Amino acid sequence: MIFEVLTLFPEVIENYCNVSIMKRAKESGVFELRTTNPRDYTLDKHKKVDDTPYGGGAGMVLAPQPYVDAYESIKKIENSITVMLSPQGEPLNEELVCNLSNYNQIIMLCGHYEGFDERIREIIKPKEISIGDFVLTGGELPALCLIDAISRKLDGTLGKLESAEYDTFSDGLLEYPQYTKPREYRGYCVPEVLLNGNHKEIAEYRFNQQIERTKLRRPDLYEKYMNK
Repeated sequence: MIFEVLTLFPEVIENYCNVSIMKRAKESGVFELRTTNPRDYTLDKHKKVDDTPYGGGAGMVLAPQPYVDAYESIKKIENSITVMLSPQGEPLNEELVCNLSNYNQIIMLCGHYEGFDERIREIIKPKEISIGDFVLTGGELPALCLIDAISRKLDGTLGKLESAEYDTFSDGLLEYPQYTKPREYRGYCVPEVLLNGNHKEIAEYRFNQQIERTKLRRPDLYEKYMNK
């Protein structure tokens, strides 16, 4: 997998991917991270990438030339997809993450300020993805959400493939509660069923916990699961 991120702040992307699980996955070749800065492609001597909007309005809009030129400088490989991180896009969920993990290259466009000149969309024609119904100052955090979520689906990122098998949303339900040592802490004890070594009973307990937790915390998911 190759993650290509078009961003004004490459250090934000690179720093996150240089720690913990992401760092190990990158260094072991599970994925490759590349960043491209539109400032390097501007024709303005001041490296300006934005300007005031036609028709008036607050803020600055990202200009098409540096973004389109920067995008066109990226070498596209077979089985590639281009994504624009935008609150106007399709909501990100586990199904979409799984679909995106099947690509060999994902190119991500990170916006900033008041957003993109519409001609960037019209020329590049990206798939727009949103991480929620709220607005951020830039697309770097959504891009990192995408990279992190997708990388978990790639063989070699997690210590064991089954680590992601029972994640929240992996089967349409919330994850069951987890416990570790000590067996008792401040009067709270690990459920006995998890200590008896009976794998069938443990599986049943965890599934029932998933059902109850989803019903209580996310009735929308519970209803969808029960009706499928």
